[in-house]
Amino acid sequence: MSIFHKIKQALVDAAYIWRQEMKQIFHDEGIIIFFIVVPLAYPLLYSWIYNNEAVHEVPVAVVDMSHSQLSRQFIRDCNASPDVEVAYYAEDLDEAKSLVSRQLVKGIYYIPSDFATRLNRMEQGVISVYCDMSLMLTYKAIYQTAMTESQRMGAAMRTKLAGNYTNREDAVSVQPMAVDDVPIFNPSSGYGSCVLPAVLMLVLQQTLALGIGMSAGTSRERNRNGQLIPDDDKHYSGIYRIVSGKAIAYAMIFAVMAAYLSMVVPRMFSFPMLAHWDDLLLIMIPYVLACIFFGMTVSCLVRYRENVMLLMVFVSVPLLFMSGVSWPQASIPGVWQGISWLFPSTFGIRAYIRVNTMGATLGQVLPELRILWIQAAVYFSAACLVYGHQMRISRR
Repeated sequence: MSIFHKIKQALVDAAYIWRQEMKQIFHDEGIIIFFIVVPLAYPLLYSWIYNNEAVHEVPVAVVDMSHSQLSRQFIRDCNASPDVEVAYYAEDLDEAKSLVSRQLVKGIYYIPSDFATRLNRMEQGVISVYCDMSLMLTYKAIYQTAMTESQRMGAAMRTKLAGNYTNREDAVSVQPMAVDDVPIFNPSSGYGSCVLPAVLMLVLQQTLALGIGMSAGTSRERNRNGQLIPDDDKHYSGIYRIVSGKAIAYAMIFAVMAAYLSMVVPRMFSFPMLAHWDDLLLIMIPYVLACIFFGMTVSCLVRYRENVMLLMVFVSVPLLFMSGVSWPQASIPGVWQGISWLFPSTFGIRAYIRVNTMGATLGQVLPELRILWIQAAVYFSAACLVYGHQMRISRR
């Protein structure tokens, strides 16, 4: 048989396996959900939930034991801020804690009885802030509002005591050095713009692994001996043809999903978009390939359809933390960093965020791209070994 004929036969076999895999995908409702419905709907749901970017009008309770003009001024200033709403006035701290326990408020401002007296004596006044720490965003709003208003009140008092003659002297005495707070990479300082780009990349990997694992589990359930690949079909005669044919089917679907998640969803919800489409393409190609072959390799652990959901959904949150987005990469222990290198999402998330959110060039994320290509090659080899092992088991 000539080399040309062998190449032609390999392409025919790969095309046949691609066709069979596409049939199985679009005839299985579970795979359709993970391959199409979840990538399309899940990012929209997440983005709509966090579309406000920051929390506003967080309800708090006030315990004003001072009942003075200064305490009332502090309460009015806090209530006028966009982040806090004074929802209740409690008689004592126990009543305010009861409001927090019933989730009617998220924090407490406690003003002691000697608040105005200490300030009038030129002593330091104290206001206690109690926050519900179950949600960091509400804690940030309550605490920062109290800090901002207390500093503003202190600045006004220092201005009165300074004895200045001009407004310029008042400004210098309150703030000798002007500081401009310019948030980079996340101009809105929003939670969505910080975390959701990483979630979009993680959705690609997880849905691919879930769909491929469910397809493998379906094939095993249909055969009593647990075989993955039929041995009575002449087209299933080569491991590389099988893996390539299946991978082409997955790549055709997720090429569209990758473009949708990396370019369409961020523009719909005004997330930072600094990268050009061709730069994103050079990141998505190795990332999608690495995710495909990773999912095919992991599918060897799936014997029943439900197993893959227990496996991949369990690791979703740890993978988000280990990517270095929601928790600093330098603070992750070395062991867990090593474990994170096994997953394409770790380097895919880092490359995507640095290019698309931080404005890095492809040369600056070259280490991540190299590792993604290495992962694609390694997991392709691992997938071939896994499918070859399944075929040998089937034939025995």
